[in-house]
Amino acid sequence: MPYTTIQPPFALNLREMPKAELKRYFQWFMDVLPQRVNELTAAVKQMPGFEAWEPDYTPASLDMLGHWFAAQVETRNRTQEEFQKIQNRQVFPMGVPNEELTNRTFSLAMDIGMYLSQVLLKTYSSLKWEQPLGNKRFVDYGQPSLAGFGRVSLNPVGIVVTFAYGLTSKKRTGEGLREIFDIWSKMVQTTT
Repeated sequence: MPYTTIQPPFALNLREMPKAELKRYFQWFMDVLPQRVNELTAAVKQMPGFEAWEPDYTPASLDMLGHWFAAQVETRNRTQEEFQKIQNRQVFPMGVPNEELTNRTFSLAMDIGMYLSQVLLKTYSSLKWEQPLGNKRFVDYGQPSLAGFGRVSLNPVGIVVTFAYGLTSKKRTGEGLREIFDIWSKMVQTTT
């Protein structure tokens, strides 16, 4: 069974979406989360050497998943339009890489981010979902995020996308997924 990439029914230009539509996006995200974990599980188990992986929502499950993801990350050349759009958004001139993650890689990152969120939620009952809607300049504005880390929240999809970029640049390895869990675990605020 081939992997089916995620297809949000929204344009995902979050800063320009009305709040009512952002709330529908959040609900859609929560609704598809179990299905996407199933899709991810099927994709992982199809690869030789990973057939035994189980989505048991334990931190240890992130070890094998991170190694699997490292072998899946792919890039494509950016279009001239994409390149120009990024350059136009920059306040300070910076180099823009010629390569971008493929749609499949973005989809896998979203699925893995969803799974990572579930591992965190099952490990730490003090964590809760939130959707930051206060300031459109906030980096995770409108994104489903986990609260309970003190003054910061975690956008699990965003952090896995960043991890994917690290994998493509060879600055990260498959161990990085578990490292993300471990780093954020140290910041969990437990209720007493």
